[in-house]
Amino acid sequence: MSTTSAATRPPKSAQAGGAAPEPPRRGLTSTLVLALGTFAVGTDAFVLAAFLPSMAGGLGVSQAAAGQAITVFAIAYALLAPVVATLTARLERRTLLVGALGVLALANLGSALSPSLSVLLVTRVLAAVGAAAYTPNAGAVGAALVRPEQRARALAVVIGGLTVATALGVPLGGVASHWLGWRSALALVAALCLLAGVGVAAIMPRLPGNPRVPLRDRLNALRRPGVLAVLPLTVLGMAACYTVYAYAVPTLHAVGVPTAHGTLMLFLYGLGAVLGNLLAGVVTDRWGALRLLTGAYVAMGGSLALLGGIAAHGGGTELVVGLLVFLWGGSSWSQTPPQQHRLIAAAPSEAPLLVSLNSSAIYLGISAGTGLGGLALAHGAAAAYGLGAVLAVVALAFLTVTGRGRKG
Repeated sequence: MSTTSAATRPPKSAQAGGAAPEPPRRGLTSTLVLALGTFAVGTDAFVLAAFLPSMAGGLGVSQAAAGQAITVFAIAYALLAPVVATLTARLERRTLLVGALGVLALANLGSALSPSLSVLLVTRVLAAVGAAAYTPNAGAVGAALVRPEQRARALAVVIGGLTVATALGVPLGGVASHWLGWRSALALVAALCLLAGVGVAAIMPRLPGNPRVPLRDRLNALRRPGVLAVLPLTVLGMAACYTVYAYAVPTLHAVGVPTAHGTLMLFLYGLGAVLGNLLAGVVTDRWGALRLLTGAYVAMGGSLALLGGIAAHGGGTELVVGLLVFLWGGSSWSQTPPQQHRLIAAAPSEAPLLVSLNSSAIYLGISAGTGLGGLALAHGAAAAYGLGAVLAVVALAFLTVTGRGRKG
């Protein structure tokens, strides 16, 4: 097996005759187009929470049953990402990315037309296949199109699409559902996926695929200490931030935020997420991933603990709560670029597979955090905030132990 994968070497046109790699400026421009695709994926993943009540009513089921659509997507993504990475290894990258967005568009159109919950769940699994094929490869391709010292910034731009979707997906989904209905809102998501696919097809250079290697052989990369130090941390970190986020309305109300101002707080969380993600790329390139992650878990644990304290005392001022929510969002989504950077550095020849595994870990963390948060919320919002803070501290402890003696 070659020691350099297609995801980490320049395009063929840049390899022939000793030609210079593609200029970084064009590479960074391409990452913006890739980010449009991850925005479409993120909107698809998060928007259902915004119109869960109307979707449940339209399908004639309870909200708890309709919520299975979100759970099924997350679980299917987590399980399918490494499998899809293996099955599509030999496909040319641009073709793969455009095809994945096409699958997402079809899946969302199917969800919009679903006559029953069972059909909806099938379309959500299909959407997970498209998302699992797109997001990890978009990150790996984005990193391949720039110089090594700009790799973390490129990853931050690509993942920035997900963070913007986190910021805008739920609020805009609620608005779209109110004015258009949940079926029309999902049809708009399908159109967004098609638009992203056209953009990728128009601007992305052609990149060859990788040799086909059995999944069992490729998973040998998991035995590397550098990889084992990253993936569990992704699960812990995402579980910490999603313990409360999935139940934002009741937990924000518990800290004194009126229901009418809940959307504003979600925008503050999203704004922090976008800025935290983008700054994470610059900070990682300059000072290393370990320093950034240490600061992120301290900030996350501290902001969630303070919010828990405010909830326990019956609420606080909206200004203070808004600043803490902003810090919580920034620390939550500053994790992904340095984590992906660490994975690619640990096993560059398996970048697409490892990035897909990190995506699986993200969704496992979201599922775990949501489940644990629901259990904690039964004991009050303060308990949910407190659990998130504890998980952030556990993530910090794991990073301290596994990162000891490592660089970056």
